[in-house]
Amino acid sequence: MARKLDERGVIIEFLPSGSYVKVSAFDPVTMTEVSIVGNPASGEAVLRHNVMRKLKYVLEKNSPSRPAAGRGKLV
Repeated sequence: MARKLDERGVIIEFLPSGSYVKVSAFDPVTMTEVSIVGNPASGEAVLRHNVMRKLKYVLEKNSPSRPAAGRGKLV
């Protein structure tokens, strides 16, 4: 089972660049970093929510207790 992500410990960085903003999230416990690119007009809350969803997805995907993805089984 994957550990519960402590959202307060996640470092989030906003880097505006012209007509878009790059948002990065870093989990210091697992040393995992993800980033998204979004419209600055979306607002900080929406961008923060989206990058946290991606971080949770990546952490779950890389979780060692997760069964191997694939088609079929080796018999």
